[in-house]
Amino acid sequence: MSMGGSAGGRGSRVSTGDARLQREINREAPRVANLGARIAALFRPYRWQLTAIVALVLVSAGLGILPPLITQRVFDDGLFPSAGGPNLPVLVRLVALMILVFVLSSALGIVQTYFTARVGNRVMGDLRVRLFSHLQSMELGFFTRTKTGVIQSRLQNDVGGVANVLTNTVSNVIGNTVTVIAAAIAMLLLSWQLTIVALVLMPVLVFAQRRVGQVRARIAGQTQESLSEMTAITQEALSVSGVLLAKTYSRQGAETERYAAENRRQIALQVRQAMSGQVFFALVQVFLSAVPAIVYLVSGWLIARAQGEGFDPGITAGTVVAFTTVQSRLLFPLMALMRIALDLQTSSALFARIFEYLDLRPAIVDAPGAGEPFDEPGRAGRVEFDRVTFRYPDAREGERPTLDRVSFRVEPGEFVAFVGASGSGKTTIGSLIPRLYDASEGAVCYAGDDVRGLRQEALVDRIGVVTQEPYLFHASIAENLRYAKPGASQEELEAAARQANIHETISSFADGYDTIVGERGYRLSGGEKQRIAIARVLLKNPRVLVLDEATSALDTLNERVVQRALDEARSGRTTIAIAHRLSTVEGADRIYVVDAGRIVEQGTHAELLALGGAYAGLYAQQGVPGP
Repeated sequence: MSMGGSAGGRGSRVSTGDARLQREINREAPRVANLGARIAALFRPYRWQLTAIVALVLVSAGLGILPPLITQRVFDDGLFPSAGGPNLPVLVRLVALMILVFVLSSALGIVQTYFTARVGNRVMGDLRVRLFSHLQSMELGFFTRTKTGVIQSRLQNDVGGVANVLTNTVSNVIGNTVTVIAAAIAMLLLSWQLTIVALVLMPVLVFAQRRVGQVRARIAGQTQESLSEMTAITQEALSVSGVLLAKTYSRQGAETERYAAENRRQIALQVRQAMSGQVFFALVQVFLSAVPAIVYLVSGWLIARAQGEGFDPGITAGTVVAFTTVQSRLLFPLMALMRIALDLQTSSALFARIFEYLDLRPAIVDAPGAGEPFDEPGRAGRVEFDRVTFRYPDAREGERPTLDRVSFRVEPGEFVAFVGASGSGKTTIGSLIPRLYDASEGAVCYAGDDVRGLRQEALVDRIGVVTQEPYLFHASIAENLRYAKPGASQEELEAAARQANIHETISSFADGYDTIVGERGYRLSGGEKQRIAIARVLLKNPRVLVLDEATSALDTLNERVVQRALDEARSGRTTIAIAHRLSTVEGADRIYVVDAGRIVEQGTHAELLALGGAYAGLYAQQGVPGP
């Protein structure tokens, strides 16, 4: 029986479980609690580096406000003093000071950029690894319900989408805020009347910016969902299996159109995201750019009025030049702060998607105080089901269970087999032994202990699984073998390969054990892949060997070769075979016949044939008449 939800049509690729999971994880950003605090917590391991960055930013921002003030002194004390021509000694000192400030600001900017990039990228790397590690801990059912491309997009596109926020936000917010505050103070010191003119519309701009940010956040969420779908299509259609399927059914054009349709949606969303807020920023820029002209007008009006009424307005040529210089320096920090605020609102949707995955709790975890399996002779390798009932998480209410009160016991060193029609539940039995799923009722036991009370890693170390379709990495044969035992020597690799009856074949390759097998082992035949998978399990040296229809996809010749390797692998181990071809389990110590989730017959091959029941019927269907 398949361990995943039923597949949907080729056009949608969405199963019932997949759709249910998407409803669970694609919630709106505000539903993630304490989002701001959680984002801030990502920087906690780097608080000392952040302190240094803040200090650098404060110094740099403070230096940045000095040139306008020096400019006022250049005009009033250097170029146009109250009497006589320019005061060259004063002018030289002021210009030298201004150049020194520029040099120091540039040097501090370089150091600040290095530290902010270093901290930001480390935070992003930590987040990516944390998310990857969390996904590794999720139960098998999560992956059978979710498209691989959707998971990859959440890991790559969503984390990548917040990269700018993580790397630049802290320094930009602090630097621009300090610059704005310092500029506002300098403007007040120069002229409080002109400051009111320059800042009168700021509250209106802040309110408008917030509304624009909400719109951009919604578009950002839709954009990431579209990117997830594009990644899923790419992963499906451009994998070896997907390409092969498309070519054999002449569906390349349909696959291209499916990708193109999502690409058109992505382009439209990207354009919407790029254009959202552009009118707002254009108005902001027009307003801030027009302020100097308004300042000139107001200054002239104040000076003219002062002259008419006989009082000193406190506005000189140097004041006007310095004020407009400060105000022009205010333009870019204010624009930057507004853009940062928009970016934060936009990124909140991406952070929410990331934290939603991090908030998913694995269904299978170690119980508090989980222990080690017993390895004493007589117990190590014993497998027992005690009235086990199992329903898949996405099973409909009222649907019959996949397994219904199944009980059996396999003693250490025994070879037992489970046979039955497709969908009878026999593969589910093999999945419950290494605790890929937990029983809904009853208990699955190893060495006399319920597996739910054992440490998962310790349990899995004692169980080896060979499936119908072995998974090989796009790497060398040696690297694929060492996946089971990273420190294995060449001699150990060759010993396991000989036991799996594959060493001579590997040695015949030009690169031997360094031969690259290709994606999912496509450069090898089915029999070669299966025997390498068996060698990998033998290198692990488990106490229990689960063979899940390990030869059913092979031709007769390859089946015989692999079967000899399996016979060798079973030696001295508890072996549980999930079999389709009955010829492969005729020598089993005991055979269980599974039908509709229940064990309906058990016995040796000869006993079951003599019984003339379900097993004899299956045997006859495979071309061998019963007694």
